Amino acid sequence: MQRLKTRQQFQAVMDGVVVSRTAHFALHRLALPPASSAETDASGAAEVAAPPLFADSASWIGALVPKRWARRAVTRNAIKRQIYTVSAVHAESLLQAAHVVRLRSAFDRAAFPSATSEPLKRAVRAELEQLLTRAASGGGRPPPRRTSRPAATPAAGGGAQP
Repeated sequence: MQRLKTRQQFQAVMDGVVVSRTAHFALHRLALPPASSAETDASGAAEVAAPPLFADSASWIGALVPKRWARRAVTRNAIKRQIYTVSAVHAESLLQAAHVVRLRSAFDRAAFPSATSEPLKRAVRAELEQLLTRAASGGGRPPPRRTSRPAATPAAGGGAQP
């Protein structure tokens, strides 16, 4: 499993679909296009394409841990290490695609006062296991989000009331 490195790679995957959520994490997935040779136009000349974001069709993983949800750098780094370790264990069960595991809410500092305590590491690991197991089994798919609210219907009886 390869790691995402560039901003463009992360943005492309984040524009993909959210396949699984837990209380603190969300898993985004982008299906990778099949590798193809150079395309030719009507005149038979090969077009020069921009280099692809994902060089091969192997699985890719990225970790997104915002400072908003994990203030201390040591905590962010510990969470990222857990993400990469757990995803390596689950690499065989995940689809050949690009994935980003995003921290979407903070862990309670009252429950985990130390930045890298063993209880925090166990809690992160358990939740990541749950996230990746749900994604691999196809279950835990979040409901689609509405992008706009339905328009309100006018009241019966005609026009607006003062």
